[in-house]
Amino acid sequence: MSRAADGVRILPYSRVVAQDELKLALELNHVVPRIGGVLMAGPRGTAKSTLVRAFALMAHGELPVTLPINATDDRVLGGWDLDALMRGQTRPQPGLLEDAADKGLLYIDEVNLLDDHLVDIILDVVSTGVLSVQREGLATGKYLSFGLVGTMNPEEGGLRPQLLDRFGLMVTAEQLDATARHRLIRTVLDFEEELHREDSGWLADAGREDAAHRDRLTAARRRVLDVEVPDRILQLCAEAAVRTDAVGQRGEIVATLAARAYAALAGADRVEPGHLLRVLPMAFRHRRPETAHGGTFDWGAEDRGRVEDLFED
Repeated sequence: MSRAADGVRILPYSRVVAQDELKLALELNHVVPRIGGVLMAGPRGTAKSTLVRAFALMAHGELPVTLPINATDDRVLGGWDLDALMRGQTRPQPGLLEDAADKGLLYIDEVNLLDDHLVDIILDVVSTGVLSVQREGLATGKYLSFGLVGTMNPEEGGLRPQLLDRFGLMVTAEQLDATARHRLIRTVLDFEEELHREDSGWLADAGREDAAHRDRLTAARRRVLDVEVPDRILQLCAEAAVRTDAVGQRGEIVATLAARAYAALAGADRVEPGHLLRVLPMAFRHRRPETAHGGTFDWGAEDRGRVEDLFED
């Protein structure tokens, strides 16, 4: 059964219905943390939070560290232990970023509502792997590594272009059709019923599938640096960036890393054009000029048409 240490019950990752694009982005970022995090956009009620928590339990064995909207600098970066200070002692108090390094994943729900400067600091730590705190008599420098996932509802406001660009991949939640909605309802009902069974075959099967999925991710993470990246892939990526008017160069670097991770997950020895084409929307959708100025995050037929001929044999 998928349970957090505090008893919270979470739908197993292998039983989350649809949302394949969100799942793939999480998995790619897990295989290659240098991708720099995943931003998920979608309206409320599209299972973004459920998916992130289910993924954390599957991949890391516990829930992600969740950053509250009203988090202070001390809570995020660390500071002095107040109880110790009251006793005249000085003892550093670890922040949420250090907790995330221990647990593997930091989750920021409604990241677009968080203070921009905190988002910028977090993204900088994810990018550099270094947390440096110099304030109030506290001077520390630590190497930290953790996955980052942010979710947002675009109807409630956006992120500044500079912050959008710092997220490695961006994906949008899938709107389910009637068939998928039916499967989702049945899955939720089955899960609620099986939780009350002492010996649930449904949950046992889901647990085995989650364990197999975790093993696949671990294997891909170990072998990803052995996956060859031909120069032709780099040329295709650079041309795709030009055709989509991608702002800056972060997009093509992330796309290359994601394509390599995708190839590793597929068990391939080298990155093929199809691997790159699959991940391009995730790497470029939030780096187009129209997106940076409040446009849609959708990757539609016009966007596909700009690059697809590059990948034709």
